[in-house]
Amino acid sequence: MKNTNFLTIIGAITICFALFAFNKSNNTPQETKQYEFTSFTVVESIIPGGLGRSRMINSLEQRDYKEFTKVKSSEDRGRNKSKRGDIRVFNYEETKLLNFYNLVGIRFQNIAANDAIVNNKVNTMMNEGWEVVNITSGVESDAGKQDGNGIFITRFYFKRAK
Repeated sequence: MKNTNFLTIIGAITICFALFAFNKSNNTPQETKQYEFTSFTVVESIIPGGLGRSRMINSLEQRDYKEFTKVKSSEDRGRNKSKRGDIRVFNYEETKLLNFYNLVGIRFQNIAANDAIVNNKVNTMMNEGWEVVNITSGVESDAGKQDGNGIFITRFYFKRAK
């Protein structure tokens, strides 16, 4: 009987030490990872007749958004005086894509070709250590007889550990 109580107490103490050690290891500060983010944009023309331009665009320059930001308040409601020329990027990759339409209508081969190029870009980036964070798209479609214009834009966002 005494041995059973002794073993129970030793077992309880061992479990307490194990739980304490496990809890201690989970409460230690984790190393905070630093990430870098990038994106590229695909602009595909949906102008009938194939007259538009379709491109994949990737900036090769960095910009500090703070240089072009104005904080507004009830005391200071002045306008943002950033110059467009200072914001513009001149170093970028421009990959030619095919338009959704040709002279006779939607060209599905063009859509498949664009998919192949975009997929290759995404695969290349993932092989370089980038991870897809988000993909978002929007469309400004042809509104009919008076419009005749339209674009389909897709933005791809990536991150990787520094």
